[in-house]
Amino acid sequence: MSIKEVYTPKVLTSPNPHSQATLAGNHFYTATVSLDVEGKVVGVGDIRAQTRQALTNLSHLLEVAGGTFKDVARVMIYLSDMRYFQGMNEAYKEFFNGDVLPSRATVTGSFGIPELLVEFDVIAYIDNPKVS
Repeated sequence: MSIKEVYTPKVLTSPNPHSQATLAGNHFYTATVSLDVEGKVVGVGDIRAQTRQALTNLSHLLEVAGGTFKDVARVMIYLSDMRYFQGMNEAYKEFFNGDVLPSRATVTGSFGIPELLVEFDVIAYIDNPKVS
């Protein structure tokens, strides 16, 4: 099984040494934050806006790979401070709202860009991935 890069121009290409997302067989892996395609933080100080932007970035990557939010199996959420948990959860429910939700854990940590409040580390299983 080969590992394939998932790329979309709708999501920032990092200057750091990593792909936007990868596919290993049917397994999709990515981590998303609230940066726009120019590398600017969207929603500085606003956890709901940052959650929406990070999950919109995720939706673009899933779409290119042939997946949807229903394919997401696991989400690891990193918050800069646990006081943002409720606001993140409110915006998160706008994207994840089906009968079967991904397993999830939430922890706190710091980010290389101090204005970031949240990061989503995501694993999905896509039945028929489109990336070749």
